[in-house]
Amino acid sequence: MNILILGSGGREHSLAWAVMQNPKCDRLIVAPGNAGIAAIADCADLDINDGGAVVTFAEENAIDFVIIGPEAPLAAGVADRLRAAGILVFGPNQAAARLEASKAFTKEICDAVGAPTAAYRHFTDATSARAYVEEQGAPIVIKADGLAAGKGVIIAETLQEAFDAIDEMFSGAFGSAGAEVVVEEFMTGEEASFFVLCDGETVLPIGTAQDHKRVGEGDTGPNTGGMGAYSPAPVMTEAVTQAALEEIVKPTVAEMARRGTPYQGVLFVGLMIENEAPRLVEYNVRFGDPECQVLMMRLGAQALDLMQAAAEGRLAQARVNWAEDHALTVVMASEGYPGIYQKGSVIRGLDALPETSREMVFHAGTALENGQIKAVGGRVLAVTARADDLAHAQARAYEMAEAIDWPEGFFRRDIGWRALS
Repeated sequence: MNILILGSGGREHSLAWAVMQNPKCDRLIVAPGNAGIAAIADCADLDINDGGAVVTFAEENAIDFVIIGPEAPLAAGVADRLRAAGILVFGPNQAAARLEASKAFTKEICDAVGAPTAAYRHFTDATSARAYVEEQGAPIVIKADGLAAGKGVIIAETLQEAFDAIDEMFSGAFGSAGAEVVVEEFMTGEEASFFVLCDGETVLPIGTAQDHKRVGEGDTGPNTGGMGAYSPAPVMTEAVTQAALEEIVKPTVAEMARRGTPYQGVLFVGLMIENEAPRLVEYNVRFGDPECQVLMMRLGAQALDLMQAAAEGRLAQARVNWAEDHALTVVMASEGYPGIYQKGSVIRGLDALPETSREMVFHAGTALENGQIKAVGGRVLAVTARADDLAHAQARAYEMAEAIDWPEGFFRRDIGWRALS
């Protein structure tokens, strides 16, 4: 098969790494890719949000299968254009991608099927939203309704923080994503990420993980796109997993099909768990980043078979083969992230690190310039290791991170602390 992956981050590097291990893959192109991806696959300069351009590129390069990594092309309807052209694609259509593209739509689906989630209200003006917050009190959660690159969620500890978040969103700080706002009850408990594949009807669980959103140790400081993750997540017991499937995931997938917008692709189910009872925090319509890195490390070559089965409507016959293993990834970010950071610093020492089925440095925000790897993003590397237990996976990941010579970078030193404590 000739395969095209759309995207340029650590998620896409890990997807490419897993796909390349499968003998089905004859040629792999990643658009636009990054410096790490370029070492294992061909990279192409392509506007991945332009469905017409993606279709033309796929036809010109005899692509058999397209895997869409990030949410923006899905929300833009790129999967629809590919399907219309008769090209096999992994990822939901534009209508189904509303599960991530609109927080209010997700809440509407939860209401329709009775899925447990936070109490909420949806607003189109700041005055009404502020009045509701004053009535509810703090802490409270303010969310931009649309796609905001993982930054449109504010957990307000005080009323003033909530008012500031509302004013910021309605004043355009998150662009069109903040034109409408969802205000939610603050849920207590432990968060986890649950991943399932869907083919429109069948749901196949493919793993759990726990992300670390806050920038600082002990889960302090502002939210980020994710500073590290590990898999599996111990809080996702068999009972919790079954409850999430039966009360949240399966009813959602059935409702989407009933509405004539069947869901096909990966569904990232963000959960809050308290007393073994899961509640939905949010849906994402793509693999999480950095959760994808630990999932791909554990799934390996079978990831391609599973994604192809979902795209072809064959999930009922598919099975996941899990080893009794654990994976952990540590994100190395540019100093200053998630605020203002400098681009262009040189990263050294990567060549000396191993690249095996148990240890990989996945690139996110990197570029190759004049023979040097340079940091060009906020989250730059995902140092990932797999072992028989989480403690050894953690130790190996940190050993690798310490070996990277990049003074302008930083990383949290407590990834996995909840599971290991």
